[in-house]
Amino acid sequence: MLTILGFAMIATFLVLIMLKKMSPIAALVLIPALFCVFVGKGAKLGDYVIDGVTGLAPTAAMLMFAIVYFGVMIDVGLFDPVVRGILRFCKADPLRIVVGTAVLAAIVSLDGDGSTTFMITVSAMYPLYKRLKMSLVVMTGVAAMANGVMNTLPWGGPTARAATALKLDASDIFVPMIPALAMGLLFVFVLAYVLGRRERKRLGVLTLDEVLVEETETVLVGAGAGKGVTGAGGAGKGVTRAGGSGPGVDLPDEPEDESFQGLDPDRPTLRPRLYWFNALLTVALLTAMIMEWLPIPVLFLLGATLALTVNFPHMPDQKARIAAHAENVLNVSGMVFAAAVFTGVLQGTGMVDHMAKWLVDNVPDGMGPHMALVTGVLSIPLTYFMSNDGFYFGVLPVLAEAGQAHGVSAVEIARASIVGQPLHMSSPLVPAVYVLVGMAKVEFGDHTRFVVKWAVLTSLVVLGAGVLFGII
Repeated sequence: MLTILGFAMIATFLVLIMLKKMSPIAALVLIPALFCVFVGKGAKLGDYVIDGVTGLAPTAAMLMFAIVYFGVMIDVGLFDPVVRGILRFCKADPLRIVVGTAVLAAIVSLDGDGSTTFMITVSAMYPLYKRLKMSLVVMTGVAAMANGVMNTLPWGGPTARAATALKLDASDIFVPMIPALAMGLLFVFVLAYVLGRRERKRLGVLTLDEVLVEETETVLVGAGAGKGVTGAGGAGKGVTRAGGSGPGVDLPDEPEDESFQGLDPDRPTLRPRLYWFNALLTVALLTAMIMEWLPIPVLFLLGATLALTVNFPHMPDQKARIAAHAENVLNVSGMVFAAAVFTGVLQGTGMVDHMAKWLVDNVPDGMGPHMALVTGVLSIPLTYFMSNDGFYFGVLPVLAEAGQAHGVSAVEIARASIVGQPLHMSSPLVPAVYVLVGMAKVEFGDHTRFVVKWAVLTSLVVLGAGVLFGII
């Protein structure tokens, strides 16, 4: 019964948000609360929620201060050269812009943190998508898939969890998987090329005059820019479209939104004299994160306060910067705490354990010698419906034990277990995805509808390459 209710709860949540019948934050809270009553454990709902919130509180704190930190870095102009470099490559070609999104997300993902990857990627690419009226779900989908492949880095989380759960060396899992993961990343780039061609066909070939290029090159997206904000609605004056809109392109419509608001290249928040201080501070912060010198929430707490103090020494200016990014902070942290209700009920009622056990028990006996392949296939839905901790510490040891009974080594099982990460990064249980859709102003349901099929295909490419190369 718990198995059925668990799948029913997840299905209800996904259907309601994709049909836009409920907001994600409401669905994350009300649906698990209702199913908790159905299970007959309504009296323990409070305990489940507190357990879930306790587990995700460090993540919420990290996101809050990470948003403030990178928001300040955007305000002071740290990423302006990045945007100019991307613009020089992308020009006004939708195809190049989508490919550039994938490349940028993959490069920034080297820091191992999805939230920072999405903040930097969206900050750089959002103005281009808005100005050229490109589909924003293409941006969020491509960024999520590129980050999902790169999330398998040993310091990214899943590989380390798999190594810990099965008492293996992380390098024994990751290094042999590099060719398969490279094929997955190459597939994401090819997919970005295809989606870019579709956007080019839909919008036509675009060109910008020199004035607009100069104006756009130093534009970054931000909330609450204050003084010096200039608006350029839609395609903007000076945009020329060569070629018409191609009919019949099956891309989700971007939500109706206000005119694009960019930050003036002469905005008062710029701190050009402190550029190298801010760059070194960011490098030091990311290095400390990778080297695990301190917990990530503590690092971002220290980094945000130091960045505010040095760049904006006057109290009113500090308050203004915090207020400017308060909306993003509230939206993301609120979503994380709402997700804590969902995960708390799933784990507290035992639904997730019963679902995992049911899936493992229903693996045919004849598939025993192919448990690595089975693990790879199961990792795709399970890491979407479960947290990484739940999958790697709860399900993976069971799969590894079943595999060893049929002569399949634990390291093969561990390698196969990371192939589901391209889809996992768009899971409603991953806090970083709310940073992505929140900053891009995309409905979570629209993002889900668009990305799931492509992310599953990316995961299958990684799995297929692993089998073909004899890694899995």
